[in-house]
Amino acid sequence: MVAIQVNNLKKYYQIYKKEPGLTGSFKSFFNRKYEDIKAVDGISFNIEEGELIGFIGPNGAGKTTTLKCLTGLLYPTSGEVSVLGYEPFKRNYKFLRQISLVMGQKNQLWWDLPPMESFLLNKEIYGIPDGEFKKGLNDLVSLLDASEFLEVPVKKLSLGQRMKCELISSLIHKPKMLFLDEPTIGLDVVMQKNLRDFIKQYNKTNNATVILTSHYMIDVETLCKRVIIINHGKVLFDGKLANLVRRYADEKLISVILKKEIDVEKIGKIAEVKKYKYPELVLSVPSEKISVVTSKLLDILKIDDLNIEEQDVEGVIRKIFMGANK
Repeated sequence: MVAIQVNNLKKYYQIYKKEPGLTGSFKSFFNRKYEDIKAVDGISFNIEEGELIGFIGPNGAGKTTTLKCLTGLLYPTSGEVSVLGYEPFKRNYKFLRQISLVMGQKNQLWWDLPPMESFLLNKEIYGIPDGEFKKGLNDLVSLLDASEFLEVPVKKLSLGQRMKCELISSLIHKPKMLFLDEPTIGLDVVMQKNLRDFIKQYNKTNNATVILTSHYMIDVETLCKRVIIINHGKVLFDGKLANLVRRYADEKLISVILKKEIDVEKIGKIAEVKKYKYPELVLSVPSEKISVVTSKLLDILKIDDLNIEEQDVEGVIRKIFMGANK
């Protein structure tokens, strides 16, 4: 079943441009100049029920704007959007009851009150029966290990503790559709891993459809089999993460542990040197030349260990963005 259908979605903003200084202000009274900003510029994609999708791109690519259109917070300039069979911008109650948007840099909890107060408020907003609320809350609190600070005012919580409570508040009504906009931003590595584990489990247990944006590529690599890459409001890639790496990673890395120091300039004539700090040498080599270069290295160097590695996903995506900006 298709959970999300997006066809030629566009969202343009018109902004006022003024020349600097008093003269510019005076001119603007008689001749205002405007410019269209294309936040989202004709993107299309479908997402099946239960998929966990990585929605990635640089700052200003249009990710958050797209999520806001999918959740009904923004009215699109043009195009068609269907989420769970509803038009999001109509804000149908049955639709809102099935979605949740978590933004890592936004706070939906009452700042001066304990998180439990916000949970109880959401219980009433969504009309959750007492028994269902208690069970759902206990499950979420247990999964996120959050029992110790439910009665502590939000303003006194650490960022990690607050993010746990943000998730509980957003999931207390068991949404079928979860939009996560930078949920791990600012968290330490332990908390990031805990949240990734939780997202994966929630997706699997509830067959929930999840769209995740993140600047931490480990989030995407760990959670998402499919990615949609967006830049300047347009889709650059939509497919399996493994296919992305195979398609764009036309080079591999050879990591060498040396027995003795070398003349790195001579090695540079064989392959591109990415790093050299004795005893470690890292070379970047076109995939089709791996066997030839490896053979040469074994002939001319005294080596303790040698490994051939694929490029990491972050490097591949960086290469895509650099190509798109040329």
